[in-house]
Amino acid sequence: MSSPSPKSKRLRVAAAVAAVAAGAGLYTAGAATAEHSVPRSDKEIPNLTQVQDKIKAYYGDTVDASGQHYASADGNYAKQVAGIEKKAKAQLEKVVKSKNHKGGKPAIVLDLDDTTLLTYNYELQQGFHFTPESQDAYLKSTDMAPVFGMPTLVNWAQSKGIEVFYVTGRGEHQREWSARNLKNVGYKPVADTTHFFLKNKQNPPAYLPCGAKCTTVEYKAGTRKYIESKGFDIVANFGDQYSDLQGGHADRTYKMPNPMYYLP
Repeated sequence: MSSPSPKSKRLRVAAAVAAVAAGAGLYTAGAATAEHSVPRSDKEIPNLTQVQDKIKAYYGDTVDASGQHYASADGNYAKQVAGIEKKAKAQLEKVVKSKNHKGGKPAIVLDLDDTTLLTYNYELQQGFHFTPESQDAYLKSTDMAPVFGMPTLVNWAQSKGIEVFYVTGRGEHQREWSARNLKNVGYKPVADTTHFFLKNKQNPPAYLPCGAKCTTVEYKAGTRKYIESKGFDIVANFGDQYSDLQGGHADRTYKMPNPMYYLP
């Protein structure tokens, strides 16, 4: 087998750099600014190849006959997710048993990428190098697998009378593809226009004072505030980024694991 060219090596390194630079889960999400200062020596920088290998091992990387990479239901990622879901269900069971909902009808809010839908296959295809164009092409033609166990938890919550809302940073033009994906992988709560919120930079909703310039925290917290204004008590908010969870307007938050990228 011929050796890869220097150019292809640089491309692979650039992709891995994107995983580290854009995905500060490799350090610690929300860490102090000093954690991201200019390194004084190479010893302060994670080895890119080893970082990618650790990510694959954590997800229990499996490859099918066509060469596509998928996470394993027996991997450490799936086990960690199961532990979070167990705690969430215990909390939601208490909500269901409670007859006192002064804040309104109980509801949960869920992010999409790496909270309800797993981006691992897409990330591996792109070498951990996200672009809007590659995401559009993928979502248009491919259904992402569900995050292990989440359809079961979400469908159970709906069956117990808890309203389900999806709030994602994906663009409004991705609505049809995203709703199709949720339905096809087993999520029963309908992702209609009253329950599914996407970023609309061209025509931002009036309830977001920041308009088209919202940060992730402003957009997501502002949307949760709007949901509350409709008579709902958001008893649990699920997200894989800390920016999914900050800003209040939720009784409890559940941080889903994601070492592949970081969104402030």
